[in-house]
Amino acid sequence: METKYQKVRKSLKYSTMDGMFNAMKIGFGESFFQAFATLFKATDFQLGLLGSLPIALGSIAQIWSSKLVKIFNSRRKFILFSVIFEALMYIPIASVFFFGELKVFHLIFFVCLYWIFGTIAVPAWSSWMGDLVNEHERGSYFGKRNKIAGFASFFAMLAGGYILQIFADGLVSRYIGFTIIFILAFASRIFSYSYLSKQYEPEYSLFPEKYFSFIDFIRLARFTNYGKFVLYLSSMNFAVYIAAPFFTAYMLYELNLSYMEFTIITAASLIVKFIAMPIWGRASDRFGTKKVLSLASFLMPLTPLLWIFSSNFWYLIAIQAYSGFVWAGFEISSFSFIFDNTTPQKRTRCIAYYNVLNGIAVFLGAISGAFVIKYSEIIWSKYYLVFLLSAVLRYGSSLGFIPHLKEERRVEHISYKNLLLSVLTTMPTMGIIHHLIPIRKR
Repeated sequence: METKYQKVRKSLKYSTMDGMFNAMKIGFGESFFQAFATLFKATDFQLGLLGSLPIALGSIAQIWSSKLVKIFNSRRKFILFSVIFEALMYIPIASVFFFGELKVFHLIFFVCLYWIFGTIAVPAWSSWMGDLVNEHERGSYFGKRNKIAGFASFFAMLAGGYILQIFADGLVSRYIGFTIIFILAFASRIFSYSYLSKQYEPEYSLFPEKYFSFIDFIRLARFTNYGKFVLYLSSMNFAVYIAAPFFTAYMLYELNLSYMEFTIITAASLIVKFIAMPIWGRASDRFGTKKVLSLASFLMPLTPLLWIFSSNFWYLIAIQAYSGFVWAGFEISSFSFIFDNTTPQKRTRCIAYYNVLNGIAVFLGAISGAFVIKYSEIIWSKYYLVFLLSAVLRYGSSLGFIPHLKEERRVEHISYKNLLLSVLTTMPTMGIIHHLIPIRKR
Protein backbone atom coordinates (compact mmCIF):
# COMPACT_ATOMS: atom_id res chain seq x y z
CA MET A 1 0.00 0.00 0.00
CA GLU A 2 1.54 3.28 -1.11
CA THR A 3 1.68 6.19 1.29
CA LYS A 4 0.38 9.61 0.29
CA TYR A 5 3.97 10.85 0.08
CA GLN A 6 4.90 8.07 -2.36
CA LYS A 7 1.82 8.77 -4.49
CA VAL A 8 2.71 12.47 -4.64
CA ARG A 9 6.35 11.86 -5.62
CA LYS A 10 5.32 9.38 -8.31
CA SER A 11 2.67 11.82 -9.57
CA LEU A 12 5.24 14.60 -9.89
CA LYS A 13 7.32 12.31 -12.13
CA TYR A 14 4.22 11.54 -14.19
CA SER A 15 3.50 15.27 -14.40
CA THR A 16 6.98 15.87 -15.78
CA MET A 17 6.34 13.26 -18.50
CA ASP A 18 2.94 14.83 -19.20
CA GLY A 19 4.67 18.20 -19.53
CA MET A 20 7.26 16.76 -21.91
CA PHE A 21 4.71 15.24 -24.31
CA ASN A 22 2.44 18.27 -24.06
CA ALA A 23 5.44 20.41 -25.02
CA MET A 24 6.04 18.16 -28.02
CA LYS A 25 2.43 18.76 -29.01
CA ILE A 26 3.15 22.50 -28.89
CA GLY A 27 6.41 22.10 -30.83
CA PHE A 28 4.79 20.07 -33.62
CA GLY A 29 1.41 21.81 -33.56
CA GLU A 30 0.68 25.19 -32.01
CA SER A 31 4.06 26.62 -33.02
CA PHE A 32 3.08 26.28 -36.69
CA PHE A 33 -0.57 27.41 -36.66
CA GLN A 34 0.28 30.86 -38.00
CA ALA A 35 2.73 29.45 -40.53
CA PHE A 36 -0.10 27.13 -41.65
CA ALA A 37 -2.33 30.19 -42.12
CA THR A 38 0.31 31.86 -44.33
CA LEU A 39 0.03 28.80 -46.61
CA PHE A 40 -3.45 30.18 -47.44
CA LYS A 41 -2.18 33.80 -47.77
CA ALA A 42 -3.84 34.96 -44.55
CA THR A 43 -3.99 38.74 -44.11
CA ASP A 44 -2.48 40.58 -41.13
CA PHE A 45 -5.97 41.01 -39.68
CA GLN A 46 -6.65 37.27 -40.01
CA LEU A 47 -3.28 36.48 -38.40
CA GLY A 48 -4.19 38.86 -35.58
CA LEU A 49 -7.46 37.00 -35.07
CA LEU A 50 -5.74 33.62 -35.22
CA GLY A 51 -3.14 34.74 -32.69
CA SER A 52 -5.59 36.24 -30.20
CA LEU A 53 -9.24 35.17 -30.53
CA PRO A 54 -8.58 31.51 -29.60
CA ILE A 55 -6.62 32.62 -26.52
CA ALA A 56 -9.36 35.07 -25.56
CA LEU A 57 -12.19 32.55 -25.91
CA GLY A 58 -10.18 29.85 -24.15
CA SER A 59 -9.48 32.23 -21.29
CA ILE A 60 -13.09 33.38 -20.98
CA ALA A 61 -14.26 29.75 -20.98
CA GLN A 62 -12.24 29.21 -17.81
CA ILE A 63 -14.81 31.17 -15.84
CA TRP A 64 -16.89 27.97 -15.90
CA SER A 65 -14.02 25.78 -14.76
CA SER A 66 -15.18 25.57 -11.14
CA LYS A 67 -18.71 24.57 -12.19
CA LEU A 68 -17.38 21.87 -14.49
CA VAL A 69 -15.17 20.50 -11.70
CA LYS A 70 -18.36 20.18 -9.63
CA ILE A 71 -20.15 18.38 -12.48
CA PHE A 72 -17.30 15.92 -12.95
CA ASN A 73 -16.79 15.74 -9.18
CA SER A 74 -13.06 15.47 -9.87
CA ARG A 75 -10.38 17.80 -11.22
CA ARG A 76 -8.63 14.81 -12.78
CA LYS A 77 -11.67 13.56 -14.74
CA PHE A 78 -12.46 17.06 -15.98
CA ILE A 79 -8.88 17.64 -17.12
CA LEU A 80 -8.71 14.30 -18.94
CA PHE A 81 -11.99 15.10 -20.73
CA SER A 82 -10.66 18.46 -21.94
CA VAL A 83 -7.30 17.00 -23.02
CA ILE A 84 -8.76 14.28 -25.24
CA PHE A 85 -11.02 16.75 -27.07
CA GLU A 86 -8.14 19.19 -27.45
CA ALA A 87 -6.15 16.43 -29.17
CA LEU A 88 -9.06 15.56 -31.46
CA MET A 89 -9.20 19.13 -32.78
CA TYR A 90 -6.06 18.46 -34.82
CA ILE A 91 -8.23 16.44 -37.22
CA PRO A 92 -10.43 19.34 -38.44
CA ILE A 93 -7.50 21.79 -38.19
CA ALA A 94 -5.51 19.66 -40.66
CA SER A 95 -8.60 19.29 -42.88
CA VAL A 96 -9.27 23.01 -43.56
CA PHE A 97 -7.17 22.72 -46.73
CA PHE A 98 -10.31 21.30 -48.37
CA PHE A 99 -12.73 23.97 -47.06
CA GLY A 100 -12.74 26.39 -50.01
CA GLU A 101 -12.22 30.16 -49.97
CA LEU A 102 -13.06 30.57 -46.27
CA LYS A 103 -10.43 28.08 -45.14
CA VAL A 104 -8.57 30.70 -43.02
CA PHE A 105 -11.73 31.50 -41.06
CA HIS A 106 -12.43 27.78 -40.66
CA LEU A 107 -8.89 27.42 -39.32
CA ILE A 108 -9.53 30.23 -36.82
CA PHE A 109 -12.78 28.54 -35.75
CA PHE A 110 -11.20 25.13 -35.12
CA VAL A 111 -8.18 26.65 -33.39
CA CYS A 112 -10.65 28.48 -31.13
CA LEU A 113 -12.22 25.13 -30.19
CA TYR A 114 -8.75 23.69 -29.71
CA TRP A 115 -7.83 26.47 -27.28
CA ILE A 116 -11.15 26.26 -25.42
CA PHE A 117 -10.68 22.53 -24.79
CA GLY A 118 -7.00 23.02 -24.04
CA THR A 119 -7.35 25.87 -21.54
CA ILE A 120 -10.73 25.51 -19.90
CA ALA A 121 -9.23 23.07 -17.41
CA VAL A 122 -6.10 25.14 -16.67
CA PRO A 123 -7.46 26.50 -13.34
CA ALA A 124 -8.31 22.96 -12.24
CA TRP A 125 -4.86 21.73 -13.30
CA SER A 126 -3.16 24.60 -11.45
CA SER A 127 -5.20 23.83 -8.35
CA TRP A 128 -4.31 20.13 -8.64
CA MET A 129 -0.60 20.85 -9.02
CA GLY A 130 -0.75 23.37 -6.20
CA ASP A 131 -1.83 20.52 -3.91
CA LEU A 132 0.95 18.22 -5.17
CA VAL A 133 3.94 20.59 -5.07
CA ASN A 134 5.34 21.84 -1.76
CA GLU A 135 5.22 25.66 -1.61
CA HIS A 136 8.97 25.88 -0.88
CA GLU A 137 9.82 23.79 -3.96
CA ARG A 138 7.49 25.34 -6.53
CA GLY A 139 10.03 27.46 -8.33
CA SER A 140 12.57 24.63 -8.39
CA TYR A 141 10.11 21.90 -9.42
CA PHE A 142 8.35 23.86 -12.15
CA GLY A 143 11.69 25.20 -13.35
CA LYS A 144 13.00 21.64 -13.83
CA ARG A 145 9.71 20.47 -15.31
CA ASN A 146 9.66 23.36 -17.74
CA LYS A 147 13.30 22.76 -18.66
CA ILE A 148 12.53 19.19 -19.73
CA ALA A 149 9.39 20.37 -21.51
CA GLY A 150 11.39 23.08 -23.22
CA PHE A 151 13.95 20.69 -24.65
CA ALA A 152 11.13 18.46 -25.88
CA SER A 153 9.35 21.40 -27.50
CA PHE A 154 12.64 22.62 -29.01
CA PHE A 155 13.48 19.31 -30.70
CA ALA A 156 9.86 18.80 -31.79
CA MET A 157 9.84 22.26 -33.35
CA LEU A 158 13.13 21.66 -35.16
CA ALA A 159 11.82 18.33 -36.41
CA GLY A 160 8.61 20.03 -37.53
CA GLY A 161 10.55 22.73 -39.38
CA TYR A 162 12.73 20.09 -41.03
CA ILE A 163 9.66 18.18 -42.19
CA LEU A 164 8.13 21.37 -43.61
CA GLN A 165 11.39 22.17 -45.40
CA ILE A 166 11.43 18.70 -47.00
CA PHE A 167 7.89 19.29 -48.33
CA ALA A 168 8.44 22.97 -49.25
CA ASP A 169 7.91 22.61 -53.03
CA GLY A 170 4.37 23.36 -54.11
CA LEU A 171 1.11 24.02 -52.27
CA VAL A 172 -0.01 20.38 -52.02
CA SER A 173 3.43 19.22 -50.90
CA ARG A 174 3.55 21.91 -48.19
CA TYR A 175 0.10 20.85 -47.01
CA ILE A 176 1.32 17.26 -46.68
CA GLY A 177 4.18 18.54 -44.51
CA PHE A 178 1.76 20.36 -42.20
CA THR A 179 -0.47 17.28 -42.02
CA ILE A 180 2.46 15.14 -40.89
CA ILE A 181 3.46 17.50 -38.08
CA PHE A 182 -0.15 17.85 -36.91
CA ILE A 183 -0.44 14.04 -36.73
CA LEU A 184 2.70 14.04 -34.57
CA ALA A 185 1.15 16.76 -32.37
CA PHE A 186 -1.99 14.65 -31.94
CA ALA A 187 0.05 11.57 -30.99
CA SER A 188 2.10 13.60 -28.50
CA ARG A 189 -1.02 14.82 -26.72
CA ILE A 190 -2.32 11.26 -26.46
CA PHE A 191 0.89 10.24 -24.70
CA SER A 192 0.48 13.28 -22.45
CA TYR A 193 -3.06 12.10 -21.65
CA SER A 194 -1.79 8.67 -20.62
CA TYR A 195 0.58 10.15 -18.01
CA LEU A 196 -2.01 12.59 -16.72
CA SER A 197 -4.38 9.67 -16.14
CA LYS A 198 -1.83 8.03 -13.81
CA GLN A 199 -1.46 11.02 -11.49
CA TYR A 200 -2.78 10.93 -7.92
CA GLU A 201 -5.45 13.49 -7.05
CA PRO A 202 -5.46 14.58 -3.38
CA GLU A 203 -8.85 15.02 -1.80
CA TYR A 204 -10.40 18.27 -2.91
CA SER A 205 -13.40 20.09 -1.48
CA LEU A 206 -15.23 23.15 -2.74
CA PHE A 207 -16.23 25.53 0.02
CA PRO A 208 -19.36 27.60 -0.73
CA GLU A 209 -18.25 30.38 1.63
CA LYS A 210 -15.20 30.96 -0.60
CA TYR A 211 -17.33 31.80 -3.62
CA PHE A 212 -16.98 35.29 -5.08
CA SER A 213 -18.30 36.58 -8.38
CA PHE A 214 -16.32 37.96 -11.29
CA ILE A 215 -17.79 41.41 -10.57
CA ASP A 216 -16.62 41.15 -6.95
CA PHE A 217 -13.16 40.23 -8.17
CA ILE A 218 -12.99 43.23 -10.53
CA ARG A 219 -14.33 45.61 -7.89
CA LEU A 220 -11.75 44.58 -5.28
CA ALA A 221 -8.79 43.96 -7.60
CA ARG A 222 -7.03 47.26 -6.92
CA PHE A 223 -7.12 46.66 -3.15
CA THR A 224 -5.43 43.23 -3.07
CA ASN A 225 -1.94 42.09 -3.99
CA TYR A 226 -3.24 39.37 -6.29
CA GLY A 227 -5.73 41.76 -7.88
CA LYS A 228 -3.00 44.28 -8.67
CA PHE A 229 -0.91 41.47 -10.09
CA VAL A 230 -3.77 40.41 -12.38
CA LEU A 231 -4.27 43.98 -13.59
CA TYR A 232 -0.55 44.21 -14.26
CA LEU A 233 -0.34 40.97 -16.28
CA SER A 234 -3.45 41.90 -18.26
CA SER A 235 -2.00 45.30 -19.19
CA MET A 236 1.34 43.68 -20.00
CA ASN A 237 -0.25 41.07 -22.26
CA PHE A 238 -2.23 43.78 -24.04
CA ALA A 239 1.12 45.42 -24.80
CA VAL A 240 2.76 42.10 -25.77
CA TYR A 241 -0.01 41.08 -28.19
CA ILE A 242 0.03 44.34 -30.05
CA ALA A 243 3.10 42.80 -31.70
CA ALA A 244 3.10 39.07 -30.88
CA PRO A 245 0.79 37.75 -33.64
CA PHE A 246 2.80 39.50 -36.37
CA PHE A 247 6.34 38.22 -35.91
CA THR A 248 5.48 35.18 -38.05
CA ALA A 249 4.09 37.39 -40.83
CA TYR A 250 7.16 39.62 -40.64
CA MET A 251 9.51 36.65 -41.00
CA LEU A 252 7.59 34.74 -43.69
CA TYR A 253 6.00 37.59 -45.69
CA GLU A 254 8.51 40.45 -45.41
CA LEU A 255 11.85 38.72 -44.79
CA ASN A 256 10.90 35.68 -46.96
CA LEU A 257 12.62 33.26 -44.62
CA SER A 258 12.44 29.54 -45.33
CA TYR A 259 10.47 27.29 -42.97
CA MET A 260 13.74 26.01 -41.51
CA GLU A 261 15.10 29.52 -40.88
CA PHE A 262 11.79 30.55 -39.33
CA THR A 263 11.83 27.47 -37.11
CA ILE A 264 15.43 27.95 -35.95
CA ILE A 265 14.81 31.60 -35.01
CA THR A 266 11.62 30.70 -33.14
CA ALA A 267 13.25 27.73 -31.43
CA ALA A 268 16.21 29.80 -30.20
CA SER A 269 13.92 31.52 -27.73
CA LEU A 270 12.50 28.22 -26.54
CA ILE A 271 15.77 26.49 -25.84
CA VAL A 272 17.25 29.39 -23.88
CA LYS A 273 13.98 29.89 -22.01
CA PHE A 274 13.86 26.38 -20.72
CA ILE A 275 17.55 26.23 -19.87
CA ALA A 276 17.07 29.41 -17.85
CA MET A 277 13.78 28.48 -16.18
CA PRO A 278 15.12 26.23 -13.40
CA ILE A 279 17.78 28.84 -12.64
CA TRP A 280 15.19 31.60 -12.40
CA GLY A 281 13.00 29.18 -10.41
CA ARG A 282 15.67 28.62 -7.76
CA ALA A 283 16.25 32.38 -7.59
CA SER A 284 12.50 32.86 -7.12
CA ASP A 285 12.42 30.35 -4.25
CA ARG A 286 15.38 32.02 -2.56
CA PHE A 287 14.91 35.73 -3.26
CA GLY A 288 11.17 35.94 -3.85
CA THR A 289 8.83 36.02 -6.83
CA LYS A 290 8.44 39.81 -6.62
CA LYS A 291 12.18 40.38 -7.00
CA VAL A 292 12.48 38.07 -10.03
CA LEU A 293 9.28 39.41 -11.59
CA SER A 294 10.46 43.00 -11.17
CA LEU A 295 13.83 42.33 -12.81
CA ALA A 296 12.33 40.40 -15.72
CA SER A 297 9.63 43.05 -16.18
CA PHE A 298 12.21 45.71 -16.99
CA LEU A 299 14.38 43.48 -19.18
CA MET A 300 11.59 41.92 -21.25
CA PRO A 301 10.10 45.06 -22.92
CA LEU A 302 13.33 45.55 -24.88
CA THR A 303 12.70 42.43 -26.98
CA PRO A 304 10.30 43.80 -29.65
CA LEU A 305 12.41 46.94 -30.04
CA LEU A 306 15.48 44.87 -30.96
CA TRP A 307 13.69 43.51 -34.05
CA ILE A 308 13.84 46.95 -35.66
CA PHE A 309 17.62 47.25 -35.96
CA SER A 310 18.50 44.34 -38.26
CA SER A 311 17.02 41.46 -40.24
CA ASN A 312 20.24 39.45 -40.22
CA PHE A 313 19.56 35.77 -39.53
CA TRP A 314 22.18 35.42 -36.79
CA TYR A 315 21.13 38.70 -35.19
CA LEU A 316 17.52 37.48 -34.99
CA ILE A 317 18.70 34.27 -33.32
CA ALA A 318 20.64 36.35 -30.77
CA ILE A 319 17.69 38.56 -29.85
CA GLN A 320 15.45 35.51 -29.61
CA ALA A 321 17.96 33.97 -27.20
CA TYR A 322 17.78 37.16 -25.10
CA SER A 323 13.99 37.02 -25.30
CA GLY A 324 13.94 33.42 -24.07
CA PHE A 325 16.21 34.30 -21.13
CA VAL A 326 14.07 37.16 -19.82
CA TRP A 327 10.73 35.48 -20.58
CA ALA A 328 11.88 32.49 -18.52
CA GLY A 329 12.21 34.73 -15.47
CA PHE A 330 8.93 36.50 -16.19
CA GLU A 331 6.89 33.32 -16.68
CA ILE A 332 8.26 31.29 -13.76
CA SER A 333 7.90 34.19 -11.32
CA SER A 334 4.39 34.99 -12.56
CA PHE A 335 3.37 31.35 -12.14
CA SER A 336 4.80 31.18 -8.62
CA PHE A 337 3.27 34.54 -7.69
CA ILE A 338 -0.21 33.11 -8.31
CA PHE A 339 0.39 30.27 -5.84
CA ASP A 340 1.94 32.59 -3.26
CA ASN A 341 -1.09 34.89 -3.31
CA THR A 342 -4.03 32.48 -3.48
CA THR A 343 -5.40 29.89 -1.06
CA PRO A 344 -6.20 26.36 -2.30
CA GLN A 345 -9.95 26.96 -1.82
CA LYS A 346 -9.89 30.12 -3.96
CA ARG A 347 -7.16 29.21 -6.42
CA THR A 348 -9.27 27.69 -9.20
CA ARG A 349 -11.63 30.65 -9.31
CA CYS A 350 -8.83 33.22 -8.97
CA ILE A 351 -6.93 31.71 -11.88
CA ALA A 352 -10.09 31.53 -13.98
CA TYR A 353 -10.90 35.20 -13.38
CA TYR A 354 -7.32 36.19 -14.18
CA ASN A 355 -7.46 34.27 -17.44
CA VAL A 356 -10.73 35.96 -18.44
CA LEU A 357 -9.18 39.41 -18.05
CA ASN A 358 -5.97 38.27 -19.68
CA GLY A 359 -7.83 36.77 -22.66
CA ILE A 360 -9.72 40.00 -23.26
CA ALA A 361 -6.47 41.98 -23.05
CA VAL A 362 -4.75 39.63 -25.53
CA PHE A 363 -7.60 39.97 -28.03
CA LEU A 364 -7.79 43.77 -27.77
CA GLY A 365 -4.00 44.01 -28.08
CA ALA A 366 -3.86 41.90 -31.24
CA ILE A 367 -6.76 43.71 -32.92
CA SER A 368 -5.17 47.05 -32.04
CA GLY A 369 -1.91 45.84 -33.57
CA ALA A 370 -3.70 44.74 -36.74
CA PHE A 371 -5.24 48.19 -37.19
CA VAL A 372 -1.90 49.90 -36.54
CA ILE A 373 -0.29 47.74 -39.23
CA LYS A 374 -3.12 48.41 -41.67
CA TYR A 375 -2.70 52.17 -41.42
CA SER A 376 1.05 52.25 -40.80
CA GLU A 377 2.74 54.23 -43.56
CA ILE A 378 5.21 56.37 -41.61
CA ILE A 379 8.19 53.97 -41.67
CA TRP A 380 9.68 51.56 -44.21
CA SER A 381 8.26 48.42 -42.62
CA LYS A 382 4.62 48.26 -41.59
CA TYR A 383 5.55 45.91 -38.73
CA TYR A 384 8.14 48.17 -37.06
CA LEU A 385 5.57 50.54 -35.60
CA VAL A 386 3.81 47.77 -33.65
CA PHE A 387 7.17 46.50 -32.41
CA LEU A 388 8.03 49.99 -31.13
CA LEU A 389 4.57 50.58 -29.66
CA SER A 390 4.64 47.22 -27.90
CA ALA A 391 8.01 48.04 -26.27
CA VAL A 392 6.81 51.43 -25.01
CA LEU A 393 3.58 50.03 -23.57
CA ARG A 394 5.41 47.14 -21.88
CA TYR A 395 7.67 49.59 -20.06
CA GLY A 396 4.68 51.73 -19.14
CA SER A 397 2.87 48.74 -17.69
CA SER A 398 5.87 47.72 -15.58
CA LEU A 399 6.45 51.25 -14.30
CA GLY A 400 2.78 51.63 -13.41
CA PHE A 401 2.20 48.36 -11.54
CA ILE A 402 5.42 46.70 -10.33
CA PRO A 403 6.11 49.20 -7.48
CA HIS A 404 2.69 48.38 -5.96
CA LEU A 405 3.19 44.60 -5.74
CA LYS A 406 4.36 42.96 -2.50
CA GLU A 407 6.32 39.81 -1.69
CA GLU A 408 4.20 37.44 0.43
CA ARG A 409 7.01 35.20 1.72
CA ARG A 410 10.05 35.89 3.88
CA VAL A 411 13.01 35.70 1.53
CA GLU A 412 16.68 36.67 1.31
CA HIS A 413 17.53 40.19 0.21
CA ILE A 414 19.57 40.77 -2.95
CA SER A 415 20.10 43.74 -5.25
CA TYR A 416 18.78 43.57 -8.80
CA LYS A 417 22.33 43.80 -10.17
CA ASN A 418 23.51 40.86 -8.08
CA LEU A 419 20.38 38.87 -8.88
CA LEU A 420 21.01 39.28 -12.61
CA LEU A 421 24.69 38.36 -12.20
CA SER A 422 23.72 35.35 -10.09
CA VAL A 423 21.34 34.04 -12.77
CA LEU A 424 23.70 34.78 -15.66
CA THR A 425 26.70 33.08 -14.06
CA THR A 426 24.58 30.01 -13.32
CA MET A 427 23.61 29.61 -16.98
CA PRO A 428 25.63 26.72 -18.50
CA THR A 429 27.73 28.77 -20.96
CA MET A 430 28.00 31.85 -18.77
CA GLY A 431 28.99 29.68 -15.82
CA ILE A 432 32.02 28.39 -17.77
CA ILE A 433 33.03 31.95 -18.63
CA HIS A 434 32.56 32.94 -15.00
CA HIS A 435 35.02 30.26 -13.84
CA LEU A 436 37.56 31.14 -16.51
CA ILE A 437 37.31 34.90 -15.98
CA PRO A 438 36.19 35.65 -12.40
CA ILE A 439 33.89 38.66 -12.06
CA ARG A 440 35.54 41.22 -9.76
CA LYS A 441 33.37 42.37 -6.86
CA ARG A 442 32.71 46.10 -6.77
